[in-house]
Amino acid sequence: MKILVCDPVSPKGVALFQQRPEFEVVVLDKRLPEAELVPVVADAAALVVRSETKITRAVIAAAPKLRVVGRAGVGVDNVDVEAATQQGVVVMNTPGGNTISTAELTFSMMMALARKIPQANASMKAGEWNRKAFSGTELYNKTLGILGLGRIGSEVARRAIAFGMRVLAYDPYLTLSRAKALQVELVEKLDDLWSKVDFLTVHMPMSDETRGMVNAAAFAKMKKGVRILNCARGGIVNETDLLAALQSGHVAGAALDVYETEPLPKDSPLRSLPQVILTPHLGASTSEAQDNVGIEVAEAITDFLVTGAVRNAVNLPNLDAKTFQIVKPYLTLAGKLGRLVAQLGAKRNERLVITYGGRANELPTDPVTRAVLQGFLESAGGTDVNQVNVRSLAAGLGLLVEEVKSTEETDFSEWLHVAAFTDDQKVSAGGTFFSSHHHPRIVRLNGQPVEIVPEGVLLLLNNKDRPGMVGHVGSLLGKHRVNIASMSLNRERAGGQALTVLNLDSVPPAPVLEELRNDPDISNLRVVKLS
Repeated sequence: MKILVCDPVSPKGVALFQQRPEFEVVVLDKRLPEAELVPVVADAAALVVRSETKITRAVIAAAPKLRVVGRAGVGVDNVDVEAATQQGVVVMNTPGGNTISTAELTFSMMMALARKIPQANASMKAGEWNRKAFSGTELYNKTLGILGLGRIGSEVARRAIAFGMRVLAYDPYLTLSRAKALQVELVEKLDDLWSKVDFLTVHMPMSDETRGMVNAAAFAKMKKGVRILNCARGGIVNETDLLAALQSGHVAGAALDVYETEPLPKDSPLRSLPQVILTPHLGASTSEAQDNVGIEVAEAITDFLVTGAVRNAVNLPNLDAKTFQIVKPYLTLAGKLGRLVAQLGAKRNERLVITYGGRANELPTDPVTRAVLQGFLESAGGTDVNQVNVRSLAAGLGLLVEEVKSTEETDFSEWLHVAAFTDDQKVSAGGTFFSSHHHPRIVRLNGQPVEIVPEGVLLLLNNKDRPGMVGHVGSLLGKHRVNIASMSLNRERAGGQALTVLNLDSVPPAPVLEELRNDPDISNLRVVKLS
C-alpha cells in the first residue's frame, strides 16, 4: 500500500510508516498544486498532509485506491471532506497536538509586544543604541481579555494569571463552574470586555458569529493604547479596521500569526508598521508539536490500513462497517436534534441530557451522543467541531453530558430525546423514524407533540389560535417568495395558544420577520437552520 506524504511531517512519523513492510512510503520534496498532484495519487492508499497541500475533489477523484487522508494538525480546511466522504475515504486529524505550542506562542507574542523586543532587536542589529525609543509596559496588574476559553485559551489564561494579570474572558458557551475553576472573570457581553482590557487575544474558531468580531466598532470602545493579538484564525480581527486603529494611535500595537489571506501579501500595509509584530502562522511550529502530530497521524493511519480500526476521524464514527450501517440513520437525526436545541436555547448551558428509548436502547450510544454534541456545539466550535473532539470540547466548556436509557412506553418503538439545561431553563426536542429509517421526524418540541421534517430552514412561532392565522402567515411569506415545504400545528385548546412550525425552502428576509414579530398574536418567533 502506498503512503504519499505530501507536506513536511516529523521524521518520527515517517519512520513509523517505514517500519511496516506492507507500506511503500513516498515523501514529496515540495508542495504540489492540484494539477501536479493529480497524476501522482492514482495508486495511493493514504495521503498525509499538513496545512499546505490542498486535497480537492479532483485529487480525490483521481485516487481510486485512496482509503484515508491524514491531516497532521487540527483543522481540515485544506481537505474536501464532503468529497472524501462521498468516495468512502476516511479523513483523520490530530486534535490537541498543538495546544501548548500555540498557547506559548501567544504568550511570547504578548511579552514581545509589551516590551517591543523585536523592534529593539532590529535597532541593535542596525548598530543603534536607542533605549528611549523602546520603553515598554509590564504585564503585571494589567487586564487581559480572552475571546474563547477552549483548550488554547485556557492555557493562555493560566500563564497570564501566573504573571499577575487580571483575566477577563468572553465565551458564551463556557459554564460558570468552568470559568471559576480557571480563575477567570467571565463576561456576558462583549461590550463588558472591550473597555476594560489592556491586551486582547483571540482564541475562537472561525464561524459566521466570529468573523470580523474584532472590528472598528469594538476598537472604538477600547482604551487608547490597547494591544491586540491573534494566533487563532485570520479574519476574526478585521485587518482593515485594525490598520486604521493602529495608524490613528488608538491601538498601540498588534501581534499577528494568522491573516485573512495567507501568505500575507507582500504589499500589505501591516508589514510597514513598526508597532506590529508579524509571524508566518507559527502556532504549531515547534519540534514537540510537530513530533506529536506526526506520530499521532502515522499511528492512526497505520491502525486503519492494517486493522480497520478508526480513530481521530472527522467524517466517520469509530465503528466497524456493519455497526455503522445500523447507527448511520441515528447519526443524522442526532445531529439535527443537537442543532435544533442549540439554536432554540441559551448559549451557555450547564447540562445536556441525551435519552435513548425503545429499540434505540440497543444502539452503541457513543457515536450517537457525539453526533448530538457536534450539532449542538457547532456554534461554539465552528468548523473545527467534529466527532473526534466534541467530548473534549464539551468538557472544556464545563458542559456536563448525560446519557440515559429509558424504559418509558411511548407511541414510538424507537426514539431519541435531547434536553439542554441552564439555570432554571430547559429546551428539548425528541425524534424518531416514520415507516423506515429513511424518514426521520422531530416529534416533540419542549414537551409538545409536533411532526417536523428535520431539514432545511424552520420557522417556529407561538400564536393565538384564531381563524385565518395560518393563511396570514402563509400569505406574508408567499408575498416575499418564501416557499413553505411543510407545516406542523399544535394547539393547547381551541382559541388558546398554538405552536406553529413551518419547513421553508429559504430563510425569510428581515422585513417578513419584523412584520411577524409586530403582530400582537404572535410571539417567540425563531428561525432555525438545520442544514
